Amino acid sequence: MISLHTSPVRRRRLGVATAAAGLLATLLMAGPAAATPDPGDWGAARTGVSAAQEAEAAAAIRNGEVPGVDEIVHSSNITHLANVPKDALKGTNTDLAFQGKYAFAGNYDGFRIFDISNPRSPRTVSQVLCPGSQNDISVSGNLLFLSTDSSRSDNSCTSTTQPATEKSSWEGMKVFDISDKRNPKYVAAVETACGSHTHTLVPERKNVYVYVSSYSPSATFPDCQPPHDGISVIKVPRNAPEKAAVVNFPVLFPDGGNPGAPDNPGVSRTTGCHDITVLPSKDLAAGACMGDGLLFSIKDPENPKIIDRVQDNVNFAFWHSATFNQTTDKVVFTDELGGGGAATCNEEIGPKRGANGIYDIVGRGDHRKLVFRSYFKIDRPQADTEVCVAHNGSIIPVKGRDLMVQAWYQGGVSVWDFTDSSKPKEIGYFERGPVTTDAVTTAGPWSAYYYNGYIYSNDIAKGFDVLKLDDRRTDPAKRVRLDELNVQTQPEYFGR
Repeated sequence: MISLHTSPVRRRRLGVATAAAGLLATLLMAGPAAATPDPGDWGAARTGVSAAQEAEAAAAIRNGEVPGVDEIVHSSNITHLANVPKDALKGTNTDLAFQGKYAFAGNYDGFRIFDISNPRSPRTVSQVLCPGSQNDISVSGNLLFLSTDSSRSDNSCTSTTQPATEKSSWEGMKVFDISDKRNPKYVAAVETACGSHTHTLVPERKNVYVYVSSYSPSATFPDCQPPHDGISVIKVPRNAPEKAAVVNFPVLFPDGGNPGAPDNPGVSRTTGCHDITVLPSKDLAAGACMGDGLLFSIKDPENPKIIDRVQDNVNFAFWHSATFNQTTDKVVFTDELGGGGAATCNEEIGPKRGANGIYDIVGRGDHRKLVFRSYFKIDRPQADTEVCVAHNGSIIPVKGRDLMVQAWYQGGVSVWDFTDSSKPKEIGYFERGPVTTDAVTTAGPWSAYYYNGYIYSNDIAKGFDVLKLDDRRTDPAKRVRLDELNVQTQPEYFGR
């Protein structure tokens, strides 16, 4: 058995449950940027704390309950190979995508392309300045897709912030040609209702369908009117991406979805989806939609069909993302309690709120149902100054096991096993200590994904990290090689 605790920290559990690498920076932009992007789904980067909270955080560090400020700790089965700090793009780091020897890293100011052919020394190939939160990112062939979910003056990469109450404001999808990784070209833009907070690709041979998730309409927003009870579907011809256009807006919540408060206090009212994960080989998708979790068919990608819908009005606040296991009989839904701007990994919140929800998929075809089995939350307590939340992760492809790596903001990177969906457990971790003890600060991994034998993490504040996982339970995954990975478009790891 591998010991997880290689440092003196972690003397108590949560609630009742148990380096810089070489850089070659090329900043690319269409013109001078006049503004930084608006925040997306997290609050102010620094929020004051009381003297008592500050003293408690400092005491937790002294007592070995949490790591020291910026101290790196990890389990013995994880090695920290590399860190590449932010460079030209100073905004918040966001999601990741992969293709061949390249990693593509979103940032509120644009995106960055890394050469990861040597995981111990990632090299920056290019950086593209194109502000517009949150710049959720994915790739398919020679195309790169970027989400804009902040109201901009226009669709250019030199746009400025502009109120959503103005009809001329723009939000939506941007498309780049990345056939030359050193010189990506901006080739198309598609405006979508309420912008594009995240997006998911359904790739086909001639076209790429893009499911655009967005939410929070207002009667005062000309391009984001209520009810916003569905998703935008964009069709992008591979050979003519400039012809990309919205082809449908399927209504997913004919009844309006979860009403939220006052009917369900503490639960987000459903006004759209936050994120969707598709499994094209099975014509299946799972949607994390604010107050609702969905299972739906994508046999006809332009017209998704709902199979089942679930709610958790006791412990879930905001359905954030979804992940299938490889055999498609389970879905992990994450809860973004606090909107990605609060300290939620502590004894006050406990082990069930702000956790992952593990659901079995039972039945067949259009009669399948989502059945709740258990919660999983990291049981490594965090300081009350650390924003900690269940965030983006991916499965680790091992036959016969359900393993996942996941980002938890300042809770770090967690590797966990949900083979027994009723008894999930953590089997590895990597994290940094608090950024500070005198303010609530947003930092830590936004995304943590397994790709071709390594874990890659995009830390909101600290940059791009590479981790090596050595464990008899996960080692078989090192033999699985992919040509491309967008985690929200889950591949068929073993049936290719």
